[in-house]
Amino acid sequence: MYCVKKIQDDLFWVGGSDRRLALFENAFPIPRGVSYNSYLLLDEKTVLFDTVDGAILDNFCENIAHVLDGRDLDYVFVHHMEPDHSSSLERVLRKYPNAKIVTNAKTVTYIKQFFDFENIDEKIVVVKEGETLSTGKHNFAFVLAPMVHWPEVMVSFDTTTGTLFSADAFGTFGAMNGNIFADQVDFEKEWLDDARRYYTNIVGKYGPQVKSLLEKAATLDIKMICPLHGPIWRENIGWYVDKYMKWATYTPEDKAVVIAYGSVYGNTENAMNILACKLGDLGVRNIKMYDVSNTHSSQLVSEAFRASNLVFASITYNNGIFTNMKNVLEDLKNHNIQNRTVALVENGTWGPLANKQMKEIVEGMKNMTILDETVTIKSSLKESQMDTLDSMAKAIYESMK
Repeated sequence: MYCVKKIQDDLFWVGGSDRRLALFENAFPIPRGVSYNSYLLLDEKTVLFDTVDGAILDNFCENIAHVLDGRDLDYVFVHHMEPDHSSSLERVLRKYPNAKIVTNAKTVTYIKQFFDFENIDEKIVVVKEGETLSTGKHNFAFVLAPMVHWPEVMVSFDTTTGTLFSADAFGTFGAMNGNIFADQVDFEKEWLDDARRYYTNIVGKYGPQVKSLLEKAATLDIKMICPLHGPIWRENIGWYVDKYMKWATYTPEDKAVVIAYGSVYGNTENAMNILACKLGDLGVRNIKMYDVSNTHSSQLVSEAFRASNLVFASITYNNGIFTNMKNVLEDLKNHNIQNRTVALVENGTWGPLANKQMKEIVEGMKNMTILDETVTIKSSLKESQMDTLDSMAKAIYESMK
């Protein structure tokens, strides 16, 4: 049975949600599921904006047929060729063989790699940066957005209504629950963490490219943003764009401390609990602590993008960094994290070596300040080391001013 939502007088949401998928891209946990957004315009020409993942294909096809109500489909705008948005393309074109694909030249290459359409070149309308297409009363301008987050990505802007079809930009993890507009939910409380985790892990590496798209978007009179995942924006758009600009420029959202620790028998964790208490006594608020062995790396990447100050505490393991901690540090480096202040703590019963190796990884990141105050523990923290921990807490506090 169809399940659609009217967005504007002639624009409909025809996507759906998947609450069964455990790992997005087979990598990132999504306990709240994910939505696959697609939109259908009923102008003089009908336009489908992207397709959906095969997991919701049957409902998707029912949605399209219901909204078209006997009309033919004229265009399919393909903004992004990743299979969660394009795997239904072949089914759609078989059902609506007269439809033309509107996309850019690079996407055409990917279409041919993913599919074996007959006479595919005859079905494609290639558009370039700045070109426009009229569907009747609506006029669309096309903007290329390479590496947000694949090389072929583009967005389209309806100059008639001020609607930006933003591909993966401004998306988020999380299934839709009847409220498809961001102003219908408590986005900051219930969605922002997933939005940040989505951005930082999917697109975070490509900050300069995202910044370029945001600068292009700033020249447009945007009244609505229709992303391919998550709620649609029609109010307070500037607030969300500001979040994206912070993430794209690796600017901390919050003056805050995140402590990530790797501990086997609890002694390193105990030291970090004491450090957190000392920071709290100094007036630091909203301290977050994470055990790297039971926290998914995507959560730690997201938190590192949010907070100004990071503490990494690791046991020495096989003469190196604890494996799960090393994975986190490498993941942060791979996602291009920068502009943070870092404190390092190590623990080793006979040969503490983690600080040196953690420092080498952090030094490979851009514009990272590593505090001189470090802590070395041999097996367990002793009363005689409390002054050292005090010094680290004070150094972290002073760096936040």
